[in-house]
Amino acid sequence: MNLTANIFSFEEPMVEKKVNGEVVAVCIGDEKGKPKSMQDAITLKSGHGVEGDAHAGTEREVSLLAVENVTKFTEETGISAPPGCFAENIRIQWFSPVDLKVGTHITVGEAELKVTAIGKEPSKRHTYSYMGHSLLTTIGIFAEVILNGKVHTGDPVRLTGWEK
Repeated sequence: MNLTANIFSFEEPMVEKKVNGEVVAVCIGDEKGKPKSMQDAITLKSGHGVEGDAHAGTEREVSLLAVENVTKFTEETGISAPPGCFAENIRIQWFSPVDLKVGTHITVGEAELKVTAIGKEPSKRHTYSYMGHSLLTTIGIFAEVILNGKVHTGDPVRLTGWEK
């Protein structure tokens, strides 16, 4: 299965004041190499990541997956993929014509994030997979926390800017 072609690429970004997406689920894991559990809310802290998460304090402070990509995975494999199963912190529904890339700033709930990577470098070891599949390595969105805040399921996601 090839999921490298995904919704997160674009030529020229435009900042939109409207809601560009929605938080579908927020998850925390207390152990690396395991799926994360859904929560009512998570707290994001600058320079740290998700409070209480095993990956907090690492270079990939927050991980996100788009529902659109998970849906494509489930349609192609027939495997159900509940939130947190791919070890993502936030699952989002993205419905903007402007897509995400490295340097994009988004507001998720009360927090502001800066996208730092799409997928992981192939040379970096990744030990976790869900039923033999790992979406974060190819299409996961990794971000650093710019502005602290709480994030709840149902919160809006807004494109707020980008760095060149």
